[in-house]
Amino acid sequence: MDNEKVIYFDNNATSRTAPEVEREMQPFFGEFYGNPSSMHFFGGGVQKYLDQARERVAALLGAMPEEIIFTSCGTESDSTALWSAVRAFPDKKHIIITKVEHPAVMNVAKFLESQGWRVTYLPVDEHGRLNLEDLKIALTPDTALVSIMWANNETGVVFPVEEAARITHAKGVLFHTDAVQAAGKLPINLKDAKIDMLSISGHKLHAPKGIGAFYLKKGSRFMPFMMGGHQEHGRRAGTENVPYIVGLGKAAELAASNLKKENTYVKGLRDRLEQGLSKAIKNTKINGIGAERLPNTVNISFEYVEGESILIMLSEKGICASSGSACTSGSLEPSHVIRSMSVPQTFAQGSIRFSLSVYNTEEEVDFVLKEMPAIIERLRAISPFADDKPLFGMDACQMHNH
Repeated sequence: MDNEKVIYFDNNATSRTAPEVEREMQPFFGEFYGNPSSMHFFGGGVQKYLDQARERVAALLGAMPEEIIFTSCGTESDSTALWSAVRAFPDKKHIIITKVEHPAVMNVAKFLESQGWRVTYLPVDEHGRLNLEDLKIALTPDTALVSIMWANNETGVVFPVEEAARITHAKGVLFHTDAVQAAGKLPINLKDAKIDMLSISGHKLHAPKGIGAFYLKKGSRFMPFMMGGHQEHGRRAGTENVPYIVGLGKAAELAASNLKKENTYVKGLRDRLEQGLSKAIKNTKINGIGAERLPNTVNISFEYVEGESILIMLSEKGICASSGSACTSGSLEPSHVIRSMSVPQTFAQGSIRFSLSVYNTEEEVDFVLKEMPAIIERLRAISPFADDKPLFGMDACQMHNH
């Protein structure tokens, strides 16, 4: 990679580690390398820094420090929630998730389904919104867990998880939320919420990759996902990753202080980008625009072009975004999120996501607005589907469905 300027609009995939976080972590790679479980002063003295990090993460979530368990990532936290629920309630064989969950939840649910559990996948409407009446209907005495993400990673659509948790709890069922994208972007206060379990990931909020946290409401029924030593009060075995935990704690503190900026400055940049693209380029569609959304996320579809081609041409300009489809994995199929929203096929293939952060600037947004129209124009010029031109006797929609 050269030193040319990078315009990074892919913060829902991962975010840069904040300089303040890096500085806070540094002594724990060298000076303070002891094991916090050690009896001696050198190792045991590290424990107070873990305690401080736990307090900072708890403060971001409106939780108590003893309700925070450090994990390796958001995926581990999600797996902990699902596996704990099915093991804590062995007589129950039903779980409920949404059709637009992250693979960290979706693929565990599908595995459980292959092993005999019944899984209900709640639908979303064309704006990506849930209908909680569907949840009420789906709950049964056999339900062990409801897991609904707080905000969707692709569209930024925010779900009413606190109300969903109240509905779920009224039936005596555990409720988990994957809050990986919401933490640090939306206010979260778990003190009075009926949420039993919650997952967050460090690298989505300017901590390093490889660290996450799991919230377990005091008194909730729980079975550990990882067993072994006594770490994390026996709820997650394994020697704590002290530098990264310290980094997550600092990132949580910064995120709490930046919440207002996320919802003013970052949202302003997002709106400028979104409105500018819609105005400058015809035949675009903002996915999720009719719903409450994260302040940093815009998922936009360009009709008659492929998202993968857009990303490649953006990358050549130094602009980093991601696809709303599965293009990056080699598939030309739109993502399960876009398909669940019934986005027309001619738009779905050309879906891309821009996700911003407090480190982005107005100049960067304007650079994208300057470059994007020419990119789309160039791709549509070579698209066999643009302008509804018949191809081999078939119209555009027929070809896409073929």
